[in-house]
Amino acid sequence: MRAMILAAGRGERMRPLTDHTPKPLLQVGGKPLIVWHIERLVRAGITDFVINHAHLGIQIEQALGDGSQFGATIRYSDEGSALETAGGIAFAAHLLGDEVFAVVNGDVYCDFDFTHLPSHAAALANSDDMAHLVLVDNPEHNLKGDFGLQGARITDLPPKHTFSGIGLYKPQLFAHIERGTKAPLAPLLREQIAAGKISGEHHRGMWVDVGTPQRLDELDKLLRASQNAAHD
Repeated sequence: MRAMILAAGRGERMRPLTDHTPKPLLQVGGKPLIVWHIERLVRAGITDFVINHAHLGIQIEQALGDGSQFGATIRYSDEGSALETAGGIAFAAHLLGDEVFAVVNGDVYCDFDFTHLPSHAAALANSDDMAHLVLVDNPEHNLKGDFGLQGARITDLPPKHTFSGIGLYKPQLFAHIERGTKAPLAPLLREQIAAGKISGEHHRGMWVDVGTPQRLDELDKLLRASQNAAHD
């Protein structure tokens, strides 16, 4: 299966760090945020990647290349200017193919076990559902949460959890978006949730939305501390 890593955001809240470096290339624990995802996905047997970019995107291509250094294949979707999540996925549709694909936000850090994705993708492909979302506990900066979860079904009812930025999608979900137009993901998801067509799960492990320099610094210190402990 293919995985798309979203790397087109400007990272306004990360300025001035993102004035000269795209957000997914900011380093934590000695490597860029996006490389943590790539390495984890490859270990899970997912090696075919599409990465979108806009702001300073050439740096991402230069840093990651064709993916061979990670045992992967990477193709790029250059948006020029960011098209938001659904718009970016629709823009890359020709690279993503006709089967269920994974999407991962390039600016989060998460220890989610990606080996679960292929079986979930197979279940999604054989169902009427349009997507499968991974939810996490609400961080301090999103206490209201995003979506509810009842059993393995995503709902709009409380208690609500936070969307992790990790999901599986059928290509048809984005088929009506005209290529090159901006389109957010949330309205598409809410439409399908109302129709009862999104499954989900709750990841209770580590998850950080690396949205500010402070969170970046805290995560870096945490990862370095755990690395040092592992070496002791």
